[in-house]
Amino acid sequence: MTVPRQVVHVDSPTEQRNPRTTDIDLMSTIGILGAINAEDRRVPDAVNAVLGQLAVAVDHAVEALRGGGRVHYVGAGTSGRLATLDAAELVPTFNVSPDLFVAHHAGGEQALRQAVENAEDDAIAGAAEMTASVEPGDFVLGITASGRTPYVLGALAAASRRGAKTGLVSGNAKGSKPPGVDVLIAVDTGPEAIAGSTRMKAGTAQKLILTSFSTATMIKLGRTYSNLMVSMRATNAKLRGRTVRILQEATGMTMAVCSDALTEADGELKVALVHLLSGVDVRGAAAALSANDGHVRKALDSLHIRAS
Repeated sequence: MTVPRQVVHVDSPTEQRNPRTTDIDLMSTIGILGAINAEDRRVPDAVNAVLGQLAVAVDHAVEALRGGGRVHYVGAGTSGRLATLDAAELVPTFNVSPDLFVAHHAGGEQALRQAVENAEDDAIAGAAEMTASVEPGDFVLGITASGRTPYVLGALAAASRRGAKTGLVSGNAKGSKPPGVDVLIAVDTGPEAIAGSTRMKAGTAQKLILTSFSTATMIKLGRTYSNLMVSMRATNAKLRGRTVRILQEATGMTMAVCSDALTEADGELKVALVHLLSGVDVRGAAAALSANDGHVRKALDSLHIRAS
């Protein structure tokens, strides 16, 4: 039996009913999973369509961080939880300070585990959060499936007044750019498999966008060499083993040589890497990195060494 479709006029596409899944409750288990997966496979193409706008956001973030500022994420519900996760994972992945990327979640820490009544509707709370923590030159990225969450829009407007650049990741491709937003990243994931359940495609798109945004920012800041994580310091046996393996991958040298270089560099992987690739001593390698904002390739170029 086919469920009759009702025309519901809603602003956000994620709230509309999906004509491809109206019979999902009549399907077998594998049929349900197949229908959900078919919707999920639409997400990467939707994200691909907004890479130009995402690149602008990345460049704003890089400019902010190079200038001594910070990146702020602002979200509610699924959006805020995904933003909090992304900010937390950057610390161990790229050895950055935990206050470099700051997540602001409507309702605070309690709302990460369970919903807080009306928190996402509080534009004043969002604005107050920015007034207390955002400085001129920071970059603030709001994340919302509907594109109109008051907490997020209130925060972005306040951040703009503070002199920060702002961006908005929205699941509403039909929405207009709100006042105070410098770059709108409106990804069209369409109606969810279950109407209004934005933890599904909209959330998947947000995860892809946030991961790409923060990773690209770290790459632009020189936190990688090639596709290797080199911005870590060997502070224990586990990390020392990992850094030695990274040095081996990057240089093609033996474990013994890489281990000795890491010891000589006092556990600083980048210093050991530039030392091994350039042949200069660790003091010269450290100086070259310092003069080039920690970029391994730029440091090597300054030493007239072409990295492979």
